[in-house]
Amino acid sequence: MLVVALLVGLVLLLFVVIPLFERVSPPHVVRAYQRLSMPLFRASAGFVPGFAIVETIGRRTGKTRPVPVGGRLRGDEFWFVAGIGRRAGYVKNIEANSRVRVKALGRWRTGTATLALDDNATRRMFAVSPANGFFLWLAGGRHLSVRVDLDQIDGPTGP
Repeated sequence: MLVVALLVGLVLLLFVVIPLFERVSPPHVVRAYQRLSMPLFRASAGFVPGFAIVETIGRRTGKTRPVPVGGRLRGDEFWFVAGIGRRAGYVKNIEANSRVRVKALGRWRTGTATLALDDNATRRMFAVSPANGFFLWLAGGRHLSVRVDLDQIDGPTGP
């Protein structure tokens, strides 16, 4: 019984409390929280189904910028939804340089990202990753769908 209560508490924390915190907190507080939590999430995102790492090239620095996202492979395409749309740094990087790498299911692939402005991002976020879609829906924001047209497979290891 204690295990069930702990699991319910964990689910509520991850999928209700944190998204609501992100919705009502000032942006600088949310950014600080994300800087602390993203390294933990990034470690598993490229292996867990429904999540991946999208690696962009910084528009000002030229350095690689890995970002964990909720998304899904569909053939030679990878779809994901940016929670705050064009305000996200990785979306700005994609607008400056559309060449990206995606690590999904343990494999790195290169591709070209395209902002799908005419796509229904709300519907897409639930289709590509239901858990992440629920999180994005609770957190709010101007969602934006992104499609990555993938090239050939690079290999099993990353950078």
